[in-house]
Amino acid sequence: MSDKRNLIAVIGDEDTTTGLLLAGVGQITPSTQEKNFFVYKEGKTTREEISKAFTNFTEDREDIAILLINQHVAEKIRSQVDGFTAAFPAVLEIPSKEHPYDPEKDSVLKRVRKLFGE
Repeated sequence: MSDKRNLIAVIGDEDTTTGLLLAGVGQITPSTQEKNFFVYKEGKTTREEISKAFTNFTEDREDIAILLINQHVAEKIRSQVDGFTAAFPAVLEIPSKEHPYDPEKDSVLKRVRKLFGE
């Protein structure tokens, strides 16, 4: 299993995605032209497009180990993010330049609090 899962995927706004691509996260599969990143554009990207990208990275692809998603984008598909419980890929919510991180909304922290009975 660890041989397959070797990529980090990104669902984020343009600044976040660009920064991560510059850091070397981006990859386009030569045979299928499949990208491991999805750029969210405020006011232009629909909830369905975000949901489709999330499903692609979490269910359809077997090469994704970690999915980084801007927290404000995850809010658009919160029920889908909260409902994802598989071990792989790990879904991590990250802040963006325009939207600070709110630990009260983070699905991983919610599960941890639930485990500890908080």
